[in-house]
Amino acid sequence: MRHVISSIIAVFALISISSCGTTKEVTYLQDLDQIEDNIIQLDKSIKIQPKDQLTITVSCQDKEFSAMFNLPVVTYQGNSEITGDGGASQRNLHYSVDEDGMIEFPILGKIHAAGLNRWELQNKIKQDIIKRKLLKDLVVTVEFANFKISVLGEVTNPGSYKINGDKVTILEAISLAKDLTIYGRRDQVYVIREENNERTTYKADLRSTNLFKSPVYYLQQNDIVYVQPNKVRAGQSNINENNLKSVSLWISVASLLSSVAVLVATIVDNKNN
Repeated sequence: MRHVISSIIAVFALISISSCGTTKEVTYLQDLDQIEDNIIQLDKSIKIQPKDQLTITVSCQDKEFSAMFNLPVVTYQGNSEITGDGGASQRNLHYSVDEDGMIEFPILGKIHAAGLNRWELQNKIKQDIIKRKLLKDLVVTVEFANFKISVLGEVTNPGSYKINGDKVTILEAISLAKDLTIYGRRDQVYVIREENNERTTYKADLRSTNLFKSPVYYLQQNDIVYVQPNKVRAGQSNINENNLKSVSLWISVASLLSSVAVLVATIVDNKNN
């Protein structure tokens, strides 16, 4: 009888150890308590790249003069769009960065924008206008019109997400996708990035604070974040996700109870004989 009890205890110990191992696989930033304080680098603004879409607005007290530097306003009416003023849904047309990294700007002509962040481009346009004595007391605003990222794989809500502003981290991107599922590998997160006419794939481990030093901790426009599935998901891809956890659990419990029942029945029979 003692042998049976010892066997049962051993089985439950193995289950407990397995559970601890699983916890280590799904916990983020496991060495966070060991990291030392470090200085955050301030210049993390994304750089303008070819094919980017920019919204650039020049304003000053004299609206008629500043209007010369602004693209027309597009007003949406139903499924069509017209050029003009007024209307509830309207926006300025966007400047497209060409393959050479240039934008065609009214009055000023071609301006090299690639490699600059939006603050640097704002200052460049402003200084050029002041230097030519075209406007005074002006304000230049540059915003990204196409800053989006995609999050795919083992996340709760995969898809493309538009980013407001010019800075987003990989953790924030995962948060937008409602976190990884239980089947997502925290140590197998990949970021696919296109930059300087090259496509590069980076690997990130969400379990380690080394993530903060990764070149993909801060994402860039059009980055693709892909979370690889674990072996359970890969091996049981035909089973419905909502039922997988409960099915596996109950199968394990049933198997354990069946084994215990057989052992107990065997002991009872031996005693009766």
